[in-house]
Amino acid sequence: MNCSLRTSVLFAGLQEADFERIHDPIDQFTLKAGAHLYHAGDAGGHMFTVRSGVLKLVQYLPDGSQRIVRIVRVTDVLGLESILEDTYHHDAIALHPTEVCRFPARLVRELGQENPSLHRELMARWQHALSEADAWLTELSTGSARQRVARLLLRLVRDRETSECQLFSREDMGAMLGVTTETTSRTIAEFKRQGLLVETAPNLFLLDIPNLKRIAED
Repeated sequence: MNCSLRTSVLFAGLQEADFERIHDPIDQFTLKAGAHLYHAGDAGGHMFTVRSGVLKLVQYLPDGSQRIVRIVRVTDVLGLESILEDTYHHDAIALHPTEVCRFPARLVRELGQENPSLHRELMARWQHALSEADAWLTELSTGSARQRVARLLLRLVRDRETSECQLFSREDMGAMLGVTTETTSRTIAEFKRQGLLVETAPNLFLLDIPNLKRIAED
């Protein structure tokens, strides 16, 4: 009830009586960069929401290479598949130091059956996850490397008041875009030379939004 993000995450529509029914612990903890939140195939007993930081959702291909299917940021919910008592479908790995809240999927199932607001919010979260997956498939897996990198950069600052952006490793960016690490590095270096990325601190950049949009839409 005292969570600063409660009004913007899954439990926003709960009433006082609903909170009185919550007896299971809702844990809060921090992951170091590179740490797993869960692995694909793990029993999905919990759901998670992000308080700060960023995680990547990873699937591994038969040749051992990885593909990042999307990233998860503040107020996003992970582990929705556990609502159906399914195993987790991806590896969830912190890209930066990340703070998460963990809550039992059983609790959400029970509350959702009796609370129309929570049920609608769950459906909205499913739709958001589906829309994000569609966007990653259509925007970040098609076009030239320059277009893909530009689109990724624009997505990282979407809905923000500033164009400031913290990048990931070139290997991770390549896995997000379906291009090689070398291609990603060359494209980022080119964008720096052209002033499309201006480094203000180690690995922190200001983006030239208008010109990145022009590249993304060419």
